[in-house]
Amino acid sequence: MNIFNRFEAEFETITAQMKVDGELPSALDTGRVVFELPRDASHGDLACNAAMVLAKPAGMKPRDLATIFARHLQEIDGVTDIEIAGPGFINIRVAPQLWADELTAIIAAGDSYGRNDIGKGRSVNVEYVSANPTGPLHAAHARGAVLGDVMAELLAFSGWNVTREYYTNDAGSQVDVLARSAYLRYCEALGDDIGDIPPGLYPGAYLADVGVALAEEVGPLYRGKNESEWLAPVRDFAIHSIMAGIAGDLKALGIMMDRFSSERALVETGAVQAAVDRLLAQNDVYRGILEPPKGKEPEDWEPREQLLFRASEFGDDTDRPLQKSDGTWTYFASDVAYHMDKLDRTKGPLINIFGADHSGYVKRMKAAVAALSGQKDMLDIRLCQLVNLMENGKPVKMSKRAGTFVTVRDVIDAVGADVIRFIMLTRRSDQTLDFDYAKVTEQSRDNPVFYVQYAHARACSVLRQPGINGEDVTGAGDAALDRLTAPAEMAVIKALASWPRLVESAAQSHEPHRVAFYLMDLAASFHALWTAGREAPELRFIRDDDAGLTAARLCLVKATALVIRSGLGVLSIQAREEM
Repeated sequence: MNIFNRFEAEFETITAQMKVDGELPSALDTGRVVFELPRDASHGDLACNAAMVLAKPAGMKPRDLATIFARHLQEIDGVTDIEIAGPGFINIRVAPQLWADELTAIIAAGDSYGRNDIGKGRSVNVEYVSANPTGPLHAAHARGAVLGDVMAELLAFSGWNVTREYYTNDAGSQVDVLARSAYLRYCEALGDDIGDIPPGLYPGAYLADVGVALAEEVGPLYRGKNESEWLAPVRDFAIHSIMAGIAGDLKALGIMMDRFSSERALVETGAVQAAVDRLLAQNDVYRGILEPPKGKEPEDWEPREQLLFRASEFGDDTDRPLQKSDGTWTYFASDVAYHMDKLDRTKGPLINIFGADHSGYVKRMKAAVAALSGQKDMLDIRLCQLVNLMENGKPVKMSKRAGTFVTVRDVIDAVGADVIRFIMLTRRSDQTLDFDYAKVTEQSRDNPVFYVQYAHARACSVLRQPGINGEDVTGAGDAALDRLTAPAEMAVIKALASWPRLVESAAQSHEPHRVAFYLMDLAASFHALWTAGREAPELRFIRDDDAGLTAARLCLVKATALVIRSGLGVLSIQAREEM
């Protein structure tokens, strides 16, 4: 239990007794009360919002309620002072020993510090990347891939049973176009002059490799044959080849999927019909005519009766067609079937990572999952905005291999997986991200991944000093931990103690970028302490004249290394010991 959880548990005990004594209403919900670090360190060690969030339901003025809470909180062991600020904010100061206890807990827990069980072993499915199998992953896919993978790791770190899933859109017209494009390259590999790639086909040079591989496997078997004879086998070969490349690119990025699901398999096994039948049984499907789309004149609209899902009854702007006029299923119908399949397998919540170009799909998919599950918030969709690739401020738009875009493999080869994984989390996913090759590879504080890894390497270098065995640093024994009271030391200790709370909040909000932000802040605090020691000898980590203080500061250094390594582990990034 960390210091924040401890105070919240103490507060629960206090309010329970206050309810018994009639000081508070018996039905008062204290779930929104939190103890956290104040934004301004001069305000104390902990800040509590209790009076502000409970005053109205308690029927009291915030400051009056804060005064009562302060009287009870003052009795908690380790509390040295309480101040009520403004309309009712409660600021608390605690004895140094409480922070010393946090360091001991960190070192005792090791890499497991911050790991929690808020998921309680429940299942959650995180679907991400899910690019069409018509070409290699482009750089923008890397952002969704990293976001989804770190979210999955963060949830697993928080006690969830996570399935990492990739949905392969291997049905529909786009894979038939892929087959025709691959067949053209197959003929080229056999020696035919194919000329310019016809409009409507995929021109990327990556398909030349597919054509060569197909020619090596089957020889001239399909050469000169009717399309009906080669379309299906060439399509399957091309999809398999490209998906193998995608899986390889993901592995190079540090991503291993638990499951690859196939849209074609859903269609061919009748899963789409089964999903529609379930919605029909719930009376969530009907035959009708949709209103004209917004922005179209009535004469441009051709009304026709279709099989429609009552999406508007589940929060969507309009009802959605499941079947085309020719009787074939819409893409939406396949997606409904896929989400029903995930719900049936997972028996728990679903998370999807979509590109920003899929924003129009959010409401309809949430509506479908709400109808299928009977729960409103069973699906969370996170949108990833664009990534602007640059070199010294100038746009980079082309790839030699892909022809029209920069591939994930291009970026991995240029800067490495660790850099990509960290930089992709230095902005919220709903904000556009600038990725400058020059900036992300320079060794300076302006490069966040270098800045964090360098903090870990610095900590490790201290623990490797002559006469010091980092394994012997335990946070107990002769270490005078309560003497770590310098402002720069306290800044690091408080940042370290915030790690478990940060993990929980990031997991609950599905916002893995918070981990990267936290690591940058922690690294800044540690670098500041390092600099302070160089400028003021009394703050140096190793003091030949004071064994107890040296032992305490080595505990602080070791705790810092452990938490940075733990955080980088959640990001699946190497914690370097030397740089």
